[in-house]
Amino acid sequence: MRSSLHDLLPPPTRRALAKLGQDVATARRKRNFTVAMMVERMGVATNTYRRVEKGDPTVAMGAYAMALFVLGLGTALGELVDPKADDVGLQLDEARLPKRVRVKPSPSSL
Repeated sequence: MRSSLHDLLPPPTRRALAKLGQDVATARRKRNFTVAMMVERMGVATNTYRRVEKGDPTVAMGAYAMALFVLGLGTALGELVDPKADDVGLQLDEARLPKRVRVKPSPSSL
């Protein structure tokens, strides 16, 4: 039975998760890791790992994170939403800047 989450996800997000799963599978094969080796190192069930490789949105994010860690790609997850690389966020910050800055006189200078 398919999860309602799968049906609610926008198509671009479903495609991105599917690509992530395919990329995990490709990275595993490049390293000559078997599915059994990944399962053992990740500490998950074989079915869970197979769902990771399919990009299943109902798999916990921790399983995806552990797969990346086992493959030596763990730091990539921390860079996904880096504020320094968030162009929209940086533009919004700039738009919120005041047009001018006024310094209020302190009570001691009166």
